Amino acid sequence: MRARSSGSASTSRPPPGDRYNRRVRKKKAQQKARRAAARSPRSLAVTDAFRSFVLDQLGDVSDVTARSMFGGVGLYARGVFFGIIARDRLYLRVGDANRADYERAKMKPFAPYPGRTGSMRYYMVPTDVLESAPELAEWARKSLAVAVTG
Repeated sequence: MRARSSGSASTSRPPPGDRYNRRVRKKKAQQKARRAAARSPRSLAVTDAFRSFVLDQLGDVSDVTARSMFGGVGLYARGVFFGIIARDRLYLRVGDANRADYERAKMKPFAPYPGRTGSMRYYMVPTDVLESAPELAEWARKSLAVAVTG
């Protein structure tokens, strides 16, 4: 057996138990973070600039209001919910009367939670429509009519 020197104790390495405890704590923290990430959906956050742009483009549609919801924005006209702004994309309500417009443009339905099956009745608006206020107003009015009847 070796005798320990009574000199200064080595402070460069923690005792073996401390290293193990640190490793266990780190692993548990990583597992907790992975579980939390799996439970929480992607953010639906919208930038103020995009929200303002969409509302400006919809200026010809009467009484459009925007309300924050789940990190995104809900669009209403005369109290009727007809659109969603999420992740700086605009989605409008779709039904039998206007579904062909979206399918022709090969647009996708709103999927707020990646990996979950099922689709919503809201489809993304094509960029060229979004950039043309008169055309966007026409699409929004069709979506509003669908929302009122459906």
